Amino acid sequence: MRTPVFVLLEIVAGAALFLILRAVNNDYLFFAGYTVLQFIVLSTAWNILGGYCGYVNFGSAGFFALGVYTSVFLYTVNQNLEELMPESLLPLMQAIFPLPLPVLILLGGIVAGLVGLGTGYLTLRLRGVFFAIATLALAVVLQTFVVNWSFVGGSRGAYVIPPSTVPVLGPYIQYLFLLMLLLVILSVTCARLIERSRLGYGFATIRDDELAAEACGVPTLRLKLIATVLSGALMGMAGAPFPYYIGYVEPGSAFDLSYAVNSIAMPMIGGTTWWAGPMLGAVLLGTLQQIATVTISSAVNLLIVGLLLIGFVIAAPDGIVGLWHTWTSRRSKA
Repeated sequence: MRTPVFVLLEIVAGAALFLILRAVNNDYLFFAGYTVLQFIVLSTAWNILGGYCGYVNFGSAGFFALGVYTSVFLYTVNQNLEELMPESLLPLMQAIFPLPLPVLILLGGIVAGLVGLGTGYLTLRLRGVFFAIATLALAVVLQTFVVNWSFVGGSRGAYVIPPSTVPVLGPYIQYLFLLMLLLVILSVTCARLIERSRLGYGFATIRDDELAAEACGVPTLRLKLIATVLSGALMGMAGAPFPYYIGYVEPGSAFDLSYAVNSIAMPMIGGTTWWAGPMLGAVLLGTLQQIATVTISSAVNLLIVGLLLIGFVIAAPDGIVGLWHTWTSRRSKA
């Protein structure tokens, strides 16, 4: 299927989902759906580096939080323009601020992508568990920095008050849901394009045997840097709307362990070798977590992740995609 047709089908499916939820007219479905869509973006972003290149990233929460605190920083700047800006620049800044949320998403992606570039340059010469530990250390360093940065709230957190409604759409949560839906389309399209391009083949050589790829002249460091930038940027873009979704941000919520765990578990459950794998894993796991949050408690979410991950690692190490391929191959032989 050609990419323009694929994107058109994504848009049609996304529009149908949005219109169905609007017809149901239950804002909770938009709140829960936003979280599931957010995890689709995060798991797809993680898979670009972890699945396609084989470099396990434990720092997903750090890149997500970079997007979160980019929005918090710019929101705080808007709230304190008169104190921060000289009088000569104040009229210009008042004309620019507040920045629309799509711009904040773009800026969050740029900040996270630049940090990903720097981090990749420093750490991608490491391999295996050493790289994974380095990415975890990055998240810890970023959290420590944010905890001690009073301008964005520090350890006490910061309030971000979104408007209650937006023109045409109505409730603000529907606007957030629509933006996250567009991010899903962007991230899934990006993953599919990578998978079918020379870039994807380069990533696959790194995953299969990096030393052999280097010996054959594959520019492995450059490819890994591209993967780190793309992965980090998408995670940052997923995090940028979060303050407007939750209303109050503190370091514990932005750097929550669940983002790192889910970002790894969802692609592994869905399958890491196909663009649809992370999406399938995110929909399955994210939906189960939302049901458990309502019916039992959010405290069992990580238990659900752990049990499913153990089950799939034992019974289906290639995830849902692997099960599908096995089933179809058996049917074709029969």
